Formats: sequence, C-alpha cells, structure tokens
Amino acid sequence: MSEQNTEAGLNPSIEDFAALLEESFAADSPIEGTVVRGRVTAIENDLAIVDVGLKTEGRVPLREFSMPGQSAAIGVGDEVEVFVDRIENAMGEAVLSRDKARREESWVKLEKNFEADERVEGVIFGRVKGGFTVDLDGATAFLPGSQVDIRPVRDITPLMNTPQPFQILKMDRRRGNIVVSRRAIMEETRAEARNEIVSNLLEGQQVEGVVKNITDYGAFVDLGGVDGLLHVTDIAWRRVNHPSEVLSVGETVRVQVVKINAETQRISLGMKQLETDPWDEAAAKFELGTKVTGQVTNITDYGAFVELENGIEGLVHVSEMSWVKKNVHPGKIVSTSQEVEVMVLEVDAEKRRISLGLKQCNENPWEDFSSNYPVGTKLSGEIKNITEFGLFVGLDNDIDGMVHISDLDWNASGDEALAQYKKGEAVEAVVLDVDQEKERVSLGIKQLDGDPFEDVANLRRGDTVTCEVTAVTDGGLEVAVADGDVTAFIRRSDLSRDRQDQRPERFHVGDKLDAMVTNLDKRDRRVGLSIKALEIAEEKEAVQQYGSSDSGASLGDILGAALNRDEAPAKEAPAEAAQAEEGPVAEAAEPEAEEVAPEAEPEAEAEPEAEPEVEAEEVAEKASEEASDETSDETADEEKDDA
Repeated sequence: MSEQNTEAGLNPSIEDFAALLEESFAADSPIEGTVVRGRVTAIENDLAIVDVGLKTEGRVPLREFSMPGQSAAIGVGDEVEVFVDRIENAMGEAVLSRDKARREESWVKLEKNFEADERVEGVIFGRVKGGFTVDLDGATAFLPGSQVDIRPVRDITPLMNTPQPFQILKMDRRRGNIVVSRRAIMEETRAEARNEIVSNLLEGQQVEGVVKNITDYGAFVDLGGVDGLLHVTDIAWRRVNHPSEVLSVGETVRVQVVKINAETQRISLGMKQLETDPWDEAAAKFELGTKVTGQVTNITDYGAFVELENGIEGLVHVSEMSWVKKNVHPGKIVSTSQEVEVMVLEVDAEKRRISLGLKQCNENPWEDFSSNYPVGTKLSGEIKNITEFGLFVGLDNDIDGMVHISDLDWNASGDEALAQYKKGEAVEAVVLDVDQEKERVSLGIKQLDGDPFEDVANLRRGDTVTCEVTAVTDGGLEVAVADGDVTAFIRRSDLSRDRQDQRPERFHVGDKLDAMVTNLDKRDRRVGLSIKALEIAEEKEAVQQYGSSDSGASLGDILGAALNRDEAPAKEAPAEAAQAEEGPVAEAAEPEAEEVAPEAEPEAEAEPEAEPEVEAEEVAEKASEEASDETSDETADEEKDDA
C-alpha cells in the first residue's frame, strides 16, 4: 500500500497537476487592474514582448513607451511598469497596457503638482472642438484655444509635438478631466521680462526695436521682450493717415521713449521726436497776409487741410473758401492732392495751428457789386430760393440778394405776398443795403412803387377824409382812403353817434362817406377813422357858431334859423356884396364854401378868417377825444347789455 502511494507521488495525475497550477496562481499571480513590473524579453515589429511572471507573456505597442512625436527608447532586458487588464485573453495571452500604467502614475503626480500650483510639462498632440489635447506624461488634458497664447494664434502647427510647460487650471479625477493653460506661463514669463526691461528704460532714451504689428492707430514695436506703442501721431511731424504708409512689419526702427506708465507698464514711443520741430520757426516763415502755395492733404466737413511744408499744415475753414458759395461742402471746391494758393490769416505756434484763406487770393465780388450797384439801384434777377422769411434772388458774379418778406408788398400780408412768387421767376427789385463785411445784399420789391401811405401821411388828427366802403362786416366797415391805396377800418361803435344807427348793414360796398381821422400811426401804417367823431365835431361847431344847446333848441332848429337868416340878406344884396360883407354872421355862414372851392373865392380868405380855422381845429380835436370817450363808454354799455 505504501508502495502504491509512493508511486502516485512520483507520477501525479492530470488532476493533481491542475490543482498544483491553480495553487501557484493563487499564491503568486498578480491581480487584474493593478500596475506590475515586468521585463522586456523581445521586440517584434512594433510590439514589445513583456514578461510579468504569468503563464504567458503580454504584447505592448512600442508607441505606448514614448511621448507623442518621439520614438520609443526601450530595449530587450529593460524593466518597465505595465497595467494588467486581463490575465489571459482568448488567445491565451496576458493583456497589458503601458498607457494605463503611465496614466495612473501621472494622475498621482499631477494631483501633487496641482495642489502645489506647480508647472507641468506636456505635448500638444491633437485638435478638438474649442481647443487642443495635451499629453501630460500619459494623462490627457484639454487646452482651450484662448489659453494657447497671449494673443490669438492663427497657426498652431509649430507648437504641436513639442514639449513645453503648462499650468493646470482644473482637475477632476472622477470624470478624468484636466484643463491646462499655456497662456498663464507666458504671462508670467512676459511679466518678469517686462519688469526687467522697463526698469532699465528711461523717458527720453533712444532705443531700437522691430515693428511687430501695425494697426489703424499706430504700430507695436518689440524692444527685446516688451512691446511699446508708436502712435500714428508720433510717427512724423506731417500728417500720416495710416502707419503702413511709413512702416512695415519686421522693419527695424529707432525710436525714443516718450512715456512709461509704471502701474500699467505701458511704453509710449515716438519717431518724430528724433527730428527738429518745424513749428519752432513757423511764425517767422509764414507772416500774416502772405500768400503761399500748398497741397491739400485732407478734406473734412468744416474745411480743408493744406500742407505748407513737411510737418506744417494749415486749415482753410469752409467760410474762407469762397466769397459767394455758402453752405457748400469743401470737396466741391478743392480736391485732395490739389496745389492751391492760400493766404496766411493767423499763426498760433503754441497750439500748432495756422488759419488760411482761399478766397482772399481772388478778387472780392462784393466790393465790385457795392460800387456797381449803389443803394437805390434797380436791377433784375431770377428767384433762386423761397423761404419762410423771403426770397433769394440771383445777381451778378453768383451773388444772391435777399428780399425780406416785409419788403414784398405795401398792403398785402407777408404770406399772401410770398405766395405770388415762384422759384425760377424773374423779378425786379431795388438795392436797399449792401453789407460787405457780412456779405449780404438786401433788396426790396415794394420800393419800386411809391409808398401809398405818403398820401395820408400829411393828415392830422381831426381832419376829415372821404373814403369808399370796400367790405361790410359785423364788426364794422373796411374802407379805402386816398384813391384806394390805403385801407382803414371803422368800428361798429364809430359808425354813428346814435346807437340805433350803428348798424354796418346800413352801408353797402361802393358807398362813399366822410369820416374824421382819430389816429394816425406812421410806424404801423394804420389810420383810425370815425363817423361818430365827425358828427360830434360838426354839432359842436354849429352850436358854437349859431346858438347854445342850453336853450333847449335842437341842432335842426339852430341850423334852420341860421339858414333863414342867411337867405334874407342874400336876396337884397348882390352876390359880390354878400361875399365881401365882413361880419361874424358872414364869416360863420361860409366855411363850407371855402373848403369846397377855395380857389373861386380868393378875396374871402383874409387874415381875420384865420381865427375861426384855428378854433375849428381845436373843436374837431376835442370832438374826436370826446367821441373816443363816448365810444369807450358805449362799448362798455354794450358789453354790459350783452352780459
């Protein structure tokens, strides 16, 4: 029996061998999902055969042993760490991975660097949406496009597959997410270099630099690690529209440090400061009143800039470009690069300004017009424009004269008179005024005819005039005076002394009537008339000459008795004796005859008759005043009645 057991121990069965194999695996085999150390036994094609102590060897691609863009530095016999995915696959081989081993190792190292805020080294090896992928020694990180460089980079090819430092911005191991930045490293490096360079620069120092970038407002010059701004106004003393006219990218230029801002570390540079300022001698070169030739460099809405010499420009204001062309864009008078002759009007070297005049080099048409067309001259022209305040008439030498709305017609209102004219129509006018300084010509159309108001200008308050009714309204009558050239208005309350006769409908258009002048305003061209005042004046004159109203007799009784007395001596004596008779009755009886036909009775106009005329004027004035008072009283009564 013992011999049988001995033979079984020396010759184990298949079951015993399997049990022993499983026992050895259980004691020494690695665990799946861990990193183990193995040895490279062979290299076949692009694969490395690695023995990690399992029953079979594993195959690992060579690319997993190198960084992106580099060749694998591994040989037979080298020891490496790999990650065991599976002990055995369907082919009976161990499944190993160098990438996973490196990733596990890298995550531990990267977490320590992130906590210590340390830089890490990586390689940009791919492009994804919104950025790039970076290999951080096995761990894959994301590099946003905005974090590649300080300025936007158009071509990132030179940065691909090149080891360079990065700063970890964010890590999430559970999600396997790492975000890095290259810009943060560059900003730190740039800040250190800037601080060192700026500390060695001084304002006024001359340095050399390379034009790095050109913009509309200037150029950036690299001073050896730090950029300075060369503004377009500091490139040259003359006008430079765009920096590209003078500079080009990559050009080496010599500049002067104009200003250094210690807080923002901004450096302002200048090129024109290396040359002599031409404005130092501008006042001596360009005296007031001298004529010079220059070139138009720029045209704006308010004028044109003319370059007199290199670095010195003057402004021709739009008001100094033409004697007659007003409100015209300067571009319609001059053009860019045109050679023009101008006159120096003002030089301000401190403010670096020169005022120039273009029209001063030509003859002044306003002086010729003033001498050829003095005030009162009649001329004709075409209506160029119609505005709400008058007409503009084209005259000789492109001069426009203005007819104000008040100088169109003597009687019509401004709007009515203005409506009678059309643009392009030829009109005649009179020169009223020529102002050479303000460059204005005032014209008048109504002045071609005499002023109709002059016919009534000699009237005085209390005079009697004959007028014709032109319109009947509820408020009174519109009448024409002086053969219809002057119009006036008689109010309803001035139509009669009697209240019942103050009805405008009693009159008709075309009726002629007498009225007394109660007001004459020459400035406003108004005539005040009143029939009521005339009646009051006639009544008082009759009472004064023929009787007294205190006796109770009416005006008709007094006038009737006076007429009867006048008829008796007229029958007894011839007409000549009656007219020559000197007495108070004769003088009082013949005032109307003297007014109607003064030429027929020259002998009757003697010196003694002067007193009654004076008295008649005084009576008329008093009557006019009383009529006005009574009118106001009656108007008040009417208002009370209406109320």
